Amino acid sequence: MSADTLHPPPGARPDWTIDQGWAGYTAAEHQLWVTLYERQTALLPGRACDPFLRGLDALDLHRAGIPDFARINEELRRLTGWEVVAVPGLVPETAFFEHLANRRFPAGQFIRRPDQLDYLEEPDIFHDVFGHVPMLTDPTFADYMQAYGEGGLRALDLGQLHNLARLYWYTVEFGLLQTPQGLRIYGAGIVSSHAETIFALDDPSPNRLGFDLARVMRTPYRIDDFQQVYFVIPSLQALLDATLADFGALYARLEGQRDIPIEAVLPSDQVFTRGTQAYAKAAPGKG
Repeated sequence: MSADTLHPPPGARPDWTIDQGWAGYTAAEHQLWVTLYERQTALLPGRACDPFLRGLDALDLHRAGIPDFARINEELRRLTGWEVVAVPGLVPETAFFEHLANRRFPAGQFIRRPDQLDYLEEPDIFHDVFGHVPMLTDPTFADYMQAYGEGGLRALDLGQLHNLARLYWYTVEFGLLQTPQGLRIYGAGIVSSHAETIFALDDPSPNRLGFDLARVMRTPYRIDDFQQVYFVIPSLQALLDATLADFGALYARLEGQRDIPIEAVLPSDQVFTRGTQAYAKAAPGKG
């Protein structure tokens, strides 16, 4: 989401976009996508939310290995007016938010190495396209992402990006959805990760708490390990409704308030699972 430099690297346009270069992918890279796709989709039924699974079907992300953005954008534009644009890696916040506000999702175009099937530090095309793009076929979630981009541009002006980043992390990347069938995953950081798909729903360690906007904005997160807390939205529409208002008053209320410890369960929380925090306590330097 952010980059160390404010200037696009050589070959990138002023908005940080580049050509995907789909014809340049090797047979081994296409096969790696197939391996990741088949391993992950075998795990997702009964775990991923219906809008994500419908998006996978609509975009046909399995065909011919790594998807050609030009192909999937035709269907994505038809469904919700969004498109995927290739970027060389992490981009500055302003460029990121401007893309989202204009219904463009910036995606890395490189794919991880075979020895990085389960983890890599910088998001690759599998995380960005498999993880994020299927949800953009859902009109409500597509509107939420645009609203988030617009809110990000305002947050930059107000100096409140740290609060807004937590909202993205705990929804777009690591969100859970309440359904009549039980909790389901929709966050890209979960649906694109074999291990976290299991951990997020089945492990007794993390807390699973009802989504509350102010609560989320006061909660730090883990960037390099499984989450200690997941927030559960009651519906995609509820998520959109919570973020359509101007956050100015909320930011003012949060000013000066302390962060809520990541492992905390408050008396006011809606508790789906009170976790043991065993994983975080056992991990070196965690908990």
